[in-house]
Amino acid sequence: MYGKDRDEVHNKWLKLHHQAKKGPVATNVPKLGPYLLSWLEEVIEPNRAPKTYVNYELFVRLYIAPFLGERRIDRLQLREAQTWVNRLSQVCQCCAQGKDARRTKVKQRCCALGRCCEQTPSARTVKDIRDCLRSALNHAIREELISRNVVALVSLPTLRKPRRQRWSSDEARRFLESAKTEDDPLYAAYVLIVVMGMREGEVLGLPDDAINFEASELDISWQLQRVRKRLLHRQTKTATSDDTLPLIDVVTAALKLRIEQRNRDREKADAWIKSNLLFTTQNGTPIEPRNFLRSWATRCRKAGVRYITVHDGRRSCGSLLADLDVHPRVAMRILRHAQFTVTMEVYTEVSSEQTRAALKKLGDSLQ
Repeated sequence: MYGKDRDEVHNKWLKLHHQAKKGPVATNVPKLGPYLLSWLEEVIEPNRAPKTYVNYELFVRLYIAPFLGERRIDRLQLREAQTWVNRLSQVCQCCAQGKDARRTKVKQRCCALGRCCEQTPSARTVKDIRDCLRSALNHAIREELISRNVVALVSLPTLRKPRRQRWSSDEARRFLESAKTEDDPLYAAYVLIVVMGMREGEVLGLPDDAINFEASELDISWQLQRVRKRLLHRQTKTATSDDTLPLIDVVTAALKLRIEQRNRDREKADAWIKSNLLFTTQNGTPIEPRNFLRSWATRCRKAGVRYITVHDGRRSCGSLLADLDVHPRVAMRILRHAQFTVTMEVYTEVSSEQTRAALKKLGDSLQ
């Protein structure tokens, strides 16, 4: 141990003995920046989903390394970590990353002109960034480089869940009828989302052999994602997302219609690319997720219904099941939630019609 005087060295010596009683003491501790890079390469990339690695790499590069990268991981203090978290929600990322500065002078509109757009991370993003660093330091504890994780003790901004939108049964019916009437090639995809509660990636990654018309079953175990400029056809994220669900008449009819549409596309195509997917372009290639989102927005406009996200379309399925008094455990299997509490969150979003009826009933009882 080294210090300016004998007392300082003695205190450090006592502290070192105290640490040694708890377990092994690391003699060579890296800085946080290099450690995070090796953690991403050796732990996250080989063992986590590709999208998880992409998100963590982004958090490390933009939010963690610039502020704490030069700090030794065993010398990171709680106060320092708290200051870092507090600062995250105040730093404009357009300024920090030079987004507006990289635009041509004609297109510059905010930070490069001295008008800060205040593009600060949301409370949810700050929590995700903290969770990323906490996970890395937990691994450092397992490697016996540090004895405690100070990042797990920091206080986070209050996280308010956004208010989700949902369709009524009439809006969902108008949306699907509009797609069917115009022979939309994605009609069956919309049915799977609104009626079966499937996720966007699960629909776009649905293989041909997932459909069993004889047994009236649909196997859900694959998804399509764009990660790091590549389209990946991979298994679903968790085992609870996999299931085999029974097909109802409206879904069976929509799937058969989709197969007929694809057969016509194959006959008309000059060069058909076989992808073994149910939903493809007119040339047989997989559908880009962004293009699917644009098609969803266009269909909302043509159907004359409120625009909601694709994920909210899936949530509408859960809300409609609640309106029909379907047991939450049954809805949990249909939606394939990993936790029952997630299903109950959807069930507690009572529709306006039910709220109006309940208030009327209360008012009548008080008259």
